[in-house]
Amino acid sequence: MSRLLFRFFLSILAIFLISGCAINSGARAKDGAENAGWHGRLSVQVSPSANESNSPARSFSASFELSGTSEAGELIFFTPLGSTAATVQWNPARAELVSGEGARSFDGIALLIQELVGTDVPIPALFAWLDGRDLAVDGWQVDLTQFDQGKITARRFSPSPQAQLHLILEH
Repeated sequence: MSRLLFRFFLSILAIFLISGCAINSGARAKDGAENAGWHGRLSVQVSPSANESNSPARSFSASFELSGTSEAGELIFFTPLGSTAATVQWNPARAELVSGEGARSFDGIALLIQELVGTDVPIPALFAWLDGRDLAVDGWQVDLTQFDQGKITARRFSPSPQAQLHLILEH
């Protein structure tokens, strides 16, 4: 049960981190303001760290809808049949994960992601990547060469554990 719950949380994080396939509903509104809303598919894979060398890689993929900013927003994960699997809401003071397992609160989105995925994810950079901006982050490499086709790939090389995030955004 614990492993299943971990995989579910990893999937949610993967969706949030744009691993796999994610779809962008538009980066700019008519007035030039940012449109902080995306939907698509994501996948996340986290390699075992050095002290977990006997553990298999953890991976997750799901459909998602993301709205807001790195400071406050909402992320919804969907099952293959389209029903809501989990919802994540956050603001500067706290983050909450609501799923069929119940609700869990954290002291911020970074801590929620760290708990679920087992590694840090650069949230401000993730939102920049979703807007097509190549924001550099130590230990991470992003590939936006297929951004016009709605594809984003980000890899964490250091520190351990290594992780890979794929997003496919829908228009």
